Amino acid sequence: MTDKPADKPTNKPAESVWDFPRPPRVELVEWRIRVVHAGETIVDAPRAFRVLETSQPPAYYIDPQFIDFDHLVPIAHNSFCEWKGLAFYADIKVGDTRALPQAAWHYPKANPDFKPIEGCWAFYAQLVDECWVDDEQVQANPGSFYGGWITSNVTGPFKGVPGSSHW
Repeated sequence: MTDKPADKPTNKPAESVWDFPRPPRVELVEWRIRVVHAGETIVDAPRAFRVLETSQPPAYYIDPQFIDFDHLVPIAHNSFCEWKGLAFYADIKVGDTRALPQAAWHYPKANPDFKPIEGCWAFYAQLVDECWVDDEQVQANPGSFYGGWITSNVTGPFKGVPGSSHW
């Protein structure tokens, strides 16, 4: 099990996911966030919201104004989070090809404590080619359920690895 990515320089404070709160907390970060797939930039944002929750790397939520919606195809799939509410998903397409099913999600009507992320989009680093926080390429949260992004300043162990569903 990986507790942290390879050492990389960062200007961010060291954080353990075990110090993150439960219930989760939303915070605005003034960090450049990028999502790239098949050479196409889907997101290039000067800031984002991140959701911090015990045991999970942060998930980043991007304001729609910084997303190239030519690459998103909304689908009927949805899921429910006890904290944030009902999430709806989109496939990512490049050109005329839907390349990544259910690769992005958002909360069109978030629960009151999560209003800052209402309408913002998050992306699974497990599915796209590249996700970046400032100039650091992130590692994907292990597994396929959680959408957290692991940077060199964030340590685990992280929920999502095989055998961690009972944590």
